[in-house]
Amino acid sequence: MKELFTQYPGLCLAALGVFFAVALAGAGSAIGVGRAGEAAAGVIIEEPEKFGKSLVLQLLPGTQGLYGFVIGLLIIFRMYPEMDAKAGFMYLASGMIIGLGGLMSAVAQGKVCVAGINILAKNEEHQTKGIIYGVMVELYAILAFATAFFILVRA
Repeated sequence: MKELFTQYPGLCLAALGVFFAVALAGAGSAIGVGRAGEAAAGVIIEEPEKFGKSLVLQLLPGTQGLYGFVIGLLIIFRMYPEMDAKAGFMYLASGMIIGLGGLMSAVAQGKVCVAGINILAKNEEHQTKGIIYGVMVELYAILAFATAFFILVRA
């Protein structure tokens, strides 16, 4: 392993960037979507007609996984064996930003979406307020994505 890093430092750092981007953001989305899905399933047992409205809230935390996936793919498309450590570090930084930002915001957004599903269950006409709360958390995932993207194109 040490020989691999010594021979291909930039490539190894970039590969870690891909790992952080995809694995962390994806894990956060899985947690957030899972929590919201559990809450939504509880609602549609009693009121199956609310499936579509609860699905909107359940899907919101999934976007962070997509952001991480996109950054991971963009890093992969830019990787090559002779890349230097500086470029590899920039790709690692890009992956870590969207990975950690995606992980934290998806988990938080999942909690907010569970609350929004509770609004839907108790007072359907105020469901939009729950969606707005969920979208507010999305802003921080978008900021992480934009920062990761700009670092990526500068590397």
